Amino acid sequence: MVRRKGGALINHSNSPAKENIVLFPKTLDYYQIQLTVMLESERYGEAMELLRFLLQCQGQEERHYEEWQSLLEWLEAAFPYAAHNGDDNTDNSTGEQDLKEEDMARILAKSKLEEDADYPNKLLHKVMQEPLSEATILALEQLSYLEGGQIDESLTGWLEQTAVHPLLQFRTLQTLRRRGAQGTIGLLRSGEMSYIEIETVPLANEEFPPQVSQVLERVAEQAEVHEPTLYYFAQELWGQFMMSIYGSEEYRKLLEGEDAQLDIWAGALHQMVSESLNGTRQEEETRAMYGITGSMRFQFEGAYRSLKGFVKSSLLDK
Repeated sequence: MVRRKGGALINHSNSPAKENIVLFPKTLDYYQIQLTVMLESERYGEAMELLRFLLQCQGQEERHYEEWQSLLEWLEAAFPYAAHNGDDNTDNSTGEQDLKEEDMARILAKSKLEEDADYPNKLLHKVMQEPLSEATILALEQLSYLEGGQIDESLTGWLEQTAVHPLLQFRTLQTLRRRGAQGTIGLLRSGEMSYIEIETVPLANEEFPPQVSQVLERVAEQAEVHEPTLYYFAQELWGQFMMSIYGSEEYRKLLEGEDAQLDIWAGALHQMVSESLNGTRQEEETRAMYGITGSMRFQFEGAYRSLKGFVKSSLLDK
């Protein structure tokens, strides 16, 4: 089975005419997930293409168009190379291209600082005071390239003293690690105080412990047979969920659990995504797929409730 990070690309040459395109809610959600993945993986050219496509679609709330337009303008200014050439460059390897984009981001951050001495404070304000959005993540990325211990102190103090959305908490921890910050930080995660070593915070999926990917591998095996489209959404939800519980007791229990515990989480993840996509709950069938016996049902339902609670809280915070 071939798995492609970030999902399918939009091929505009094979797309229907862009006039009068109306996106259904689930289709919009799919594209929003793709956009987030593209930004996370620094595929800025693809993200710009997707934003231009979305801006030509009809029937969405005005706030969506405003957010897309604002993000597109920011990306075009921040990454002009990607804006003109996309993410395909046959003359460079992927590593060279990533390095080039990182260098450009660093140069942009420093040039902004030279133009405006208050630029770091403006980025901090966007992160700390404005609603969580793609622009917030990009502001954190820019902060990664600016020097000065004051930024570390501001971000650390904010995390320790403020109730912050768990995904934004994790993204900020990643920024602190990229900036070279070290030490242990205590913050509220999943309703409890967690102590996290900044230098061990994963910067990519591959840096999470193997148990995290093993849950997804189990879902991939079942989805390939029963529901091929499910894996993509499961992958995105699981990644976001892991960020939200990182360092918590629930996270530690997952890592300490044996194969049966991983089966329980895989089954709960499959159930959550299948129910969201199809609108029906077939719990007995799902439990049978993953070998979840009656004695494991209580744990299965607990894992399912955790995933559902995360999804609900994420929707409410948007």
